[in-house]
Amino acid sequence: MKNMENENVNSQNINNDDNIVNMAIHLLGLFTGFIAPLIFLLISKKEEVKKHAKIVLNWQLTLMIYYLISLVTLIIIIGALGFAVFGTLNIIFSIVGMLKANDRILWEYPLSIRFLK
Repeated sequence: MKNMENENVNSQNINNDDNIVNMAIHLLGLFTGFIAPLIFLLISKKEEVKKHAKIVLNWQLTLMIYYLISLVTLIIIIGALGFAVFGTLNIIFSIVGMLKANDRILWEYPLSIRFLK
């Protein structure tokens, strides 16, 4: 009986650890760009962690494209607006992704191009 209880506790700890890692991937994407999600994608052996890393990596690569477009259009006023909008969206999407990961929901970032599937 105690072995079954220990197994349940161990599996819950593993799930909670994965949950924390998934949340961290979203948060680290906000601060490190594509670097942290790419590292988690390459070193993780767990499929759930890889799914979250791919979603964040897709968003960060998409964001780089949006920033590049904003930089090119900076000559006109709309480029500055693009930087402000996409910077704000990055913060919002990272926080929402982290909260969804805490609820064990795989949330795809809106406006994100799917480079990795």
